[in-house]
Amino acid sequence: MQEATAPAQITHSDGRVELAPGAAAPHGRYANEDLLPVPLAQRKWTTYNFTALWVGMAHNIPSWTLSSGLVALGMDWKQAVFTIALANVIVLAPMLLTGHAGPKYGIPFPVLARASFGVRGANLPALLRAAVACAWFGIQTWIGGQGIFVLLGNIWGGWAGAARIGGYPWTLWLCFVVFWVLELAIIYRGMETLRRFENWAAPFVIVGALVLLIWITGKAGGLGQLLDQPSSLGWGPEFWQVFFPSLMGMIGFWSTLSLNIPDFTRFGAGQRAQVRGQTLGLPTTMTLFAVLSVLVTSGSEAVYGKAIWDPVELAGKADSVFSLLYALVTVLVATISVNIAANVVSPAYDLSNLAPKIINFRTGALVTGVVGVLIFPWKLISTPELYIYTWLGVVGGILGTVAGILIADYWIVRGTHLALPELYRSGGGRYWYRGGWNWRAVAAFAAGALLAVGGSYSKVDAKGAKQGPFPVDGLIPPLRPLADYGWAVGLATSFVLYVLLMWPARRHARTV
Repeated sequence: MQEATAPAQITHSDGRVELAPGAAAPHGRYANEDLLPVPLAQRKWTTYNFTALWVGMAHNIPSWTLSSGLVALGMDWKQAVFTIALANVIVLAPMLLTGHAGPKYGIPFPVLARASFGVRGANLPALLRAAVACAWFGIQTWIGGQGIFVLLGNIWGGWAGAARIGGYPWTLWLCFVVFWVLELAIIYRGMETLRRFENWAAPFVIVGALVLLIWITGKAGGLGQLLDQPSSLGWGPEFWQVFFPSLMGMIGFWSTLSLNIPDFTRFGAGQRAQVRGQTLGLPTTMTLFAVLSVLVTSGSEAVYGKAIWDPVELAGKADSVFSLLYALVTVLVATISVNIAANVVSPAYDLSNLAPKIINFRTGALVTGVVGVLIFPWKLISTPELYIYTWLGVVGGILGTVAGILIADYWIVRGTHLALPELYRSGGGRYWYRGGWNWRAVAAFAAGALLAVGGSYSKVDAKGAKQGPFPVDGLIPPLRPLADYGWAVGLATSFVLYVLLMWPARRHARTV
């Protein structure tokens, strides 16, 4: 069924676009209240809101332990921090480019993807992003539950010795479920509640991390020996063999958000707010957090005789109930902050895009919570090799391919011009293509994904054991040399191929 005449759109002097006042909102099977453009009056997130969002998302346990993963692979702390800093500067570029459509049109990621993939085809990248988010949600929720378990166990004792269910103490399962319910309760209240939560969560978590640094420095009487440990890789060929796949893995850490950042920027008061907020919030925060984790871990080595990279384990060594409770609240706030923003908002919109008349934002969030538990994703972070090379590397490669298509379509093919009402039309609209799918985008995605992850391989440790699920020679051996650069290969391939395929239609694409 094709909708009635599409309502007009108007462009304001600041470049932001909205549906004409008084015009009928898009309706039909591809529209619902959560997917419609945010009215201009409700686009009010400021630079601080976006900065706070990134501070809240970056300050979490997996971010803290990124440095430890790189140190475990042979880097010294300076090389690890450099790798993390460079990765976040690089990933900021696609973050800002895809984020531009948010303040301008007020649309979420799956609706933006309709312009390139087609109204129906947008479900391909949307469901890929949703699947990754569900896995991340499970990882973060399990880590948060473990944090509660460890800290409360140190307060009351005996928790680790409780009866076991499925190989874990029932008290750990209880902490996991409580944390899971708390997360979904916050997001169920909507995006405005999330904005308010992030506003106070960000400074709270920063203070908590600094308190941990002051505490361990005081106990150590200095920052220990870790800062003086040399790299086992040096700066020769061995370093670069580890550096490039690690760099792609670090990019993969936030490559998810480089796709669905319009889910947040659609509430922005303007382009300046999202550009400044993200630039201030992402690369600076991730770099400083990496430095902070190294300093705290170095202090722990001086005090306890070994480097303790897990902040929960370290906080559990506090010698007062008040300190443990403070650490508990900090872990709760930090983990909830990143998990809701990074791993629930996107799949909630993505699943809503799949069936707008059946699934709304709240229903999508609940589905995400259930799927995130059923995936059992804690095995993904069992070793640095599996976590950085396999999980982050493959995810980054696939999602980088989608980012290349989105950026090419929005900036090169369309010159940032979108016919807003037609993004919701079924049949006959410019974004319907053939049967709702744009075969050019699908072809560019397939080619980019094949080159990005087709050569994925597993490394072999010093004992000759394979570290990962892939063949040592790679899934497709001739493509193995590309596997270490998966994100860049996927993005560049899909970008170039999509532009070439769409070039004959570029003039028509820029008319509104």
